[in-house]
Amino acid sequence: MKKYAIVYCEHQFGSMDGKTANGLVRDSGLYEIVAVIDSTKAGQDAGEVLDQKKNGIPICKNLQDAIASAKEKPNYFILGIAPANAFLQKEERQVIIEAMEAGMHIINPLQEFLTEDEEMMALAKRYGVTIRDIRKPRPKKEWTLFTGRILQVKTPVVAVLGTDGACGKRTTAMIVAKEMQKRGYKAAFVATGQTGLIQGASYGFAMDAFPLQYMIGELEREVVRAYETERPDMIIVEGQGALSHPAYVSSAGILKGARPQAVILQHPPKRKVLGDFPFVEMPTVESEIGLIEHFGKTKVVAITLNHEGMTDDELKRTIDEYERKFRMPVTDVLKYGADKVVDRLIDYFPSLQKHEVAVS
Repeated sequence: MKKYAIVYCEHQFGSMDGKTANGLVRDSGLYEIVAVIDSTKAGQDAGEVLDQKKNGIPICKNLQDAIASAKEKPNYFILGIAPANAFLQKEERQVIIEAMEAGMHIINPLQEFLTEDEEMMALAKRYGVTIRDIRKPRPKKEWTLFTGRILQVKTPVVAVLGTDGACGKRTTAMIVAKEMQKRGYKAAFVATGQTGLIQGASYGFAMDAFPLQYMIGELEREVVRAYETERPDMIIVEGQGALSHPAYVSSAGILKGARPQAVILQHPPKRKVLGDFPFVEMPTVESEIGLIEHFGKTKVVAITLNHEGMTDDELKRTIDEYERKFRMPVTDVLKYGADKVVDRLIDYFPSLQKHEVAVS
């Protein structure tokens, strides 16, 4: 059965806390998104709100409106919000129940596991639907610690890290991976958060669902699994948070568990303070590069920008300014594609240069 989905993103579509919905609207992966719920933007086109390009996905005021507006009958309901507290509010719980009553399977990306909720599971059974908790880890007895096997991976590993949370790291990682594939390379993508997993990533896990020491071991496990399964030309790892971020440690786990030989740094130039922590100033690009390279014993080889709040002229000026200042490729992959970044990666890794000769 084809997977037609409604994405719930009340009050948050197009914002930082709506990043799961934003990502699914841009690249739905396993699902065909037929409507988005956000009453504050009802009547608009989802693609136009996100990227000024219509995509035919309507934004609706509530579940009933979304079902009525959908071109195909939806059989999945995806909670598309990613709030800092990661728990359901009363109204969100009610709309999930209404979705089950309407015969939809539930995709839940929060850290509140609905499969451990007796009422929710009883309702799912009554209405013949399933619940999938994206962040729910495997049983503890299956968790892995760091083994050192990552040191035997011969394929170049590249991580897309950032200067803040929800600034476009996963989007950039996936676009870079697709551009590599377009050029004839085999690129494996490793997801580290809920959106990539919902989209159907073959490798990955929700990093923030694990204690620190297991987070590192689990990421090593996924990178090694990608390497041993596909022998790809490159492994691209999605970043989380920021290494400098006072509230998140996932970037440290990525640098330890994936051991990337190169890093792409994602940065939103217009942000003055951290997204969920407005009392903390944004780090500078210089400071984040220095921190990553020192802590991770790696090299930042390209900078990719998030154009939120920027005009096209501002974006172009910033790209030119950063390229002069940092002497590396700078682009916005949503606006201009990933050519510059992929060219740099090919130039940086000799194994990719050899492959370039073979495929050309």
